[in-house]
Amino acid sequence: MAKTHKKRKLKQKLIDKYRLVILNEDTFQEKFSLKLSRLNVFVFGGVFSVVLIALTSLLIAFTGLREYIPGYASTSLKKKATRLVYEADSLKTRLAVIERYTKALRPVLTGEIRSEKIDSIKIEAQNLTFNEGKLQASKQDSLFRAKIEGKDRFPLSEGAAGRAKIVFFSPLTGTVSQAFNMNDKHYALDIVAKTGTPVKAIADGTVILAEWTAETGYVITIQHPNEFISVYKHNGSLLKQQGDVVKSGEAIASVGSTGELTTGAHLHFELWNNGFPVNPTDYIDFQ
Repeated sequence: MAKTHKKRKLKQKLIDKYRLVILNEDTFQEKFSLKLSRLNVFVFGGVFSVVLIALTSLLIAFTGLREYIPGYASTSLKKKATRLVYEADSLKTRLAVIERYTKALRPVLTGEIRSEKIDSIKIEAQNLTFNEGKLQASKQDSLFRAKIEGKDRFPLSEGAAGRAKIVFFSPLTGTVSQAFNMNDKHYALDIVAKTGTPVKAIADGTVILAEWTAETGYVITIQHPNEFISVYKHNGSLLKQQGDVVKSGEAIASVGSTGELTTGAHLHFELWNNGFPVNPTDYIDFQ
């Protein structure tokens, strides 16, 4: 009975009504009044505390104020660090090319290839004599030979120059999840790789498009010589802007999963020539 009486007494204290009145000190005129109970005060205080904590957390998480809190890194500093990593990777690739070129020239510069060897080859070539009389060529053979020798053996016309092939650099090392298929209108290769992996330019060129689209996320397009255009879609971020001149093997973006049509972290890579899609594996070794 005593416990029940105490519980009722405690409950009664919680629900007992009190009146909060604000008076004018000089005239004792009532300015404001409010009916309260201990239970209402506890509930209101608890709700107010939760809302205040939630608003403070959102303010810190989605504004620049988090940079002033210990433990949070600066967003601009992260972007600069990422860009420096990609630039260092591009410099490493170019340095490797220069080292191979220097290694190839080293025998000539150090004298390992002696001029006597080249002279001996010339002397042996001069000692070879050719006796045309022993062939006993017919009249038709002689006319055909004269016709062939009269033509330009190495024409340097625009058509021949236009047909010269370009050596392309692989944009990414990864697993090909979907191949080029003209019948299914899949004019690209889908290459799976880890998020943040650098995406590199396949050749020298100029960025003609670098923007965001709802379906394909961050997209960058590069114009190359001989009417080649390369397209890189679903990137996590872009490192180049429209109008930038890029070099072969230079980092231009990072692997991501942006856009409505993506199914995971990968690169959607397209290669076009003279306005038509071509199979990238015919020009680039992705192994």
